[in-house]
Amino acid sequence: MNRLRPALLTDHYELTMVSAALRDGTADRRCTFEVFSRRLPTGRRYGVVAGTGRLIDMVREFRFAPEEVDFLLRTGVVDEPAARWLAGYRFTGDIDGYAEGELFFPGSPILTISGGFAECVVLETLVLSVLNHDCAVAAAAARMVTAARGRALIEMGSRRAHEEAAVAAARAAYLAGFRFTSNLAAGQRYSIPTAGTAAHAFTLLHDDERTAFASQVATLGRDTTLLVDTYDISQGIRTAIEVAGPELRAVRIDSGDLAVIAQQSRELLDSLGATETKIIVSGDLDEYAIAALAAEPVDMYGAGTAVVTGSGAPTASLVYKLVEVDGRPVVKRSENKGTIGGRKVAVRRHKPTGTATEEIIVSQGVPDRQANDRLLQRSFVVDGEPVDLPGIEQSREHLRQCLISIPWEGLKLSAGDPAIPVTVVPAG
Repeated sequence: MNRLRPALLTDHYELTMVSAALRDGTADRRCTFEVFSRRLPTGRRYGVVAGTGRLIDMVREFRFAPEEVDFLLRTGVVDEPAARWLAGYRFTGDIDGYAEGELFFPGSPILTISGGFAECVVLETLVLSVLNHDCAVAAAAARMVTAARGRALIEMGSRRAHEEAAVAAARAAYLAGFRFTSNLAAGQRYSIPTAGTAAHAFTLLHDDERTAFASQVATLGRDTTLLVDTYDISQGIRTAIEVAGPELRAVRIDSGDLAVIAQQSRELLDSLGATETKIIVSGDLDEYAIAALAAEPVDMYGAGTAVVTGSGAPTASLVYKLVEVDGRPVVKRSENKGTIGGRKVAVRRHKPTGTATEEIIVSQGVPDRQANDRLLQRSFVVDGEPVDLPGIEQSREHLRQCLISIPWEGLKLSAGDPAIPVTVVPAG
């Protein structure tokens, strides 16, 4: 199966606009587009910026191959002038935005794309596709990390997502603080630590549980995790320790009342001398289920479906809006959605102690800076050339620091107002 190049990961109407703008002479007018969300998903108090690094890589590769141009021309998507323009397409503008791992709130201009109208508008679908997915996953994952209270999490949702979305989700979850992923492609592509245990199928393959455990330990040693709930959990734990000894690294439990079973399993492991054997739980865990297990003797959580689907909010509801043409602010006025025209600059205001208090966004100007303000936007692409981007480890640490900085109420899983207020100052 051929993997589509980035240029065709777009909507038909982007090229309709390109064709018309080329014909009427407006294609090169200097424009500014902004990516933002008008509201956070229900129950969320912050969003997490994720996917920017992936996006910049895709913008770098955004080229129309001859066969793609031929397809667009042959099917009537574009005319001859537009086909020639696409054949030579290179993004030559600028991209600025919030760092990966930064928190965002309603109205936060998390990405700004500037350049000729045509070269910017053709990126719209790709930008929103990447950021809406990755930001949604990262926000859900960050809530799970908070709920886990320092205990490790492994992302294991690959089988619940499109194959490429699974890799992107693994990256976003790791950025948000997950310790491992089960997805090997993500491990190779982004140097994310991978981990895995075994499925019930492996136990069922063998004539009995003991034989299955013995095979796994013979192959991987005691530094492995045995899945003990295929049959009777208590007997599974006894058999696991009999086979591997008290030095067994971990057991995994994937079903039942996890709170009760975790307590019973810890007591049983300790009675068998396996005081250092860890307990890993999995099975449709989300941030609420993880929080409910906070007082139980669980050492690691495995989360899958809820992570890759944004835990009920599979999109960050980001939009890509034209806000400036030739330096003049523009805004759609047919609906009163509170959008303000003009390019925005944003700062995060903090107390001297480091606690964030407010986000200030100024249209067509620069905020009056106070002593503890932090400018939120930075350059990603200048004149079409990507600049140095932070690595994923830096982004993980950036998010960790951001979550520390918001008021503690902002970390609650219950519905409420955004963690900090946002003030937008219009031009003039």
